[in-house]
Amino acid sequence: HNTLNIKIRLRHSESLHLFRIPARINLWYGNLQFKISTIPGSRSSLSRFKLESHELLMMSTSIAKSKSANKAKNPKSLIDKIIHAIRNQPAPGNYVSQVSIAKYLESEFQVDKSKSSQLKNAFKKGVESGKLEQKGQSFRVAGDPVREIPAELKVKCEDIKKGSGPGADVGDTVVVKYEGKLDDGSVFDSGSKFEFVLGAGEVIKGWDEGILSMKKGGVRKLFIPSKLGYGKRGSPPEIPPNADLHFTVSLKEIR
Repeated sequence: HNTLNIKIRLRHSESLHLFRIPARINLWYGNLQFKISTIPGSRSSLSRFKLESHELLMMSTSIAKSKSANKAKNPKSLIDKIIHAIRNQPAPGNYVSQVSIAKYLESEFQVDKSKSSQLKNAFKKGVESGKLEQKGQSFRVAGDPVREIPAELKVKCEDIKKGSGPGADVGDTVVVKYEGKLDDGSVFDSGSKFEFVLGAGEVIKGWDEGILSMKKGGVRKLFIPSKLGYGKRGSPPEIPPNADLHFTVSLKEIR
């Protein structure tokens, strides 16, 4: 069992004693019976002590907080792991794609992505129970405050041409034509038919976010800050460290 180190003042003694108390303990006001494992060098015994009510309340609160914190750090159920994954992946509006959550679960908790049916059921039950909110193929924790995304983590989009049909969503395979430039206007990369799965982490984060909702035939300009591009390392020799990126992207196909 998890244990807590708690200082308590005994009514019959003016001295402070440090006890190591099991976290799973039935607490009540008045007489409190528990097994004490005292600090090294002393003897363990089964004793009765009458604690002041405020001291007992402090113990109850500390134990509850400890159990809550332990659950947050070591989620057991699949839905708790999903909630942990969402809260540890900042995203616009706190909505995180199902693909990103699955990758996080595999990396942090060794959850096998091949067991997709279990994951789908967990997401479904999470939404039905009111623990999760869903938008498309992305999820957020219900009741969590919407974090304001810092400017350095925002992609700026400007639609030059809207296109038609349904918008590209996470999990779609998209085919694009693009040109990328640095702040000085120099072209560092371009392609006429580049294909990738949106939201699967196959491209820089700025693309996964910036191409969402684009429609077939649409043309969009993207300003991608360094942290959503290649960051401090850059991509030598074409892209220097901490470089902001400018893209013009044409969406040719959604599969």
